[in-house]
Amino acid sequence: MKKDFISILDINEEELEGILDEAVRLKALRAQGIPHEILKGKNLAMIFEKSSTRTHISFEVGMNDLGGHALFLNTRDLQIGRGENIRDTARVASRYVSALMIRANRHSTIEEFARNATIPVINGLSDLEHPCQILADIMTIKEHFGSLAGLRVAWVGDGNNVCNSLILASALTGMEISIACPKGYSPSKKILRQAKEIGGIIRSIRSPYDAVRDADVIVTDTWISMGDEGERVERLKAFKGYTVDEALLGHASEDVRVLHCLPAHTGEEISNGVIEGEQSLVWDEVENRLHAQKALLIKLLKKE
Repeated sequence: MKKDFISILDINEEELEGILDEAVRLKALRAQGIPHEILKGKNLAMIFEKSSTRTHISFEVGMNDLGGHALFLNTRDLQIGRGENIRDTARVASRYVSALMIRANRHSTIEEFARNATIPVINGLSDLEHPCQILADIMTIKEHFGSLAGLRVAWVGDGNNVCNSLILASALTGMEISIACPKGYSPSKKILRQAKEIGGIIRSIRSPYDAVRDADVIVTDTWISMGDEGERVERLKAFKGYTVDEALLGHASEDVRVLHCLPAHTGEEISNGVIEGEQSLVWDEVENRLHAQKALLIKLLKKE
């Protein structure tokens, strides 16, 4: 039976731990220049409805490292861009490739691909979740702190897809999360309900200064995601005071660390001094997209 990765909750705590352990092993092999062509002969189709830097590069390089091959497919160049239905595209791809990664405008698009494909389907980003990003974030936090349970995470900014996946991951790992969003920009109520049902400790706080107090990790993201460009003026006004800058870090512990999934708009959601400073783990976070996704691909595609 195929297994998809559409939500971070498509894996359990034990599977997450296994993926993270494998990612650390793969990171060491790559650093030492040791070949690890575990997925030789496998092919990954990568379908993009939205532009991408890290998702595109990390999956393509990852498949190459693993001895496989990745195909970049823009929907404008596929028949799906001319009206072919998702069902048929999914069934066609299933006859050619080993797995399908999709970066989509709508979460429902990825779910429909998964319903009709006979190969694993991976969520490379949707409007609801970004689980591959959160695998890298969790790997980065664990690398730095050694363990996850009991850590305190603060999210500051837009309650978007990355925030949704982080909320679910915090419940999965035993981390506590405080969420500071302006009114009208809170995370999905469905996501909050799911996280609480599995024991998540979640606090919704309006003030970012209260959210970061005693936090081990502060996480933020752009205030203006792809598709929100028309709301730029309105959003900049709503998010005033939510910048992760030196003043905000002054309310957190001296040992706090900062994550941002990128792209960053310095001067808006994060200051240049913070993202380039000693408390930033952003560049380790970027690299770990590669290692975490390679471990995920192995889990989904390697024969026992």
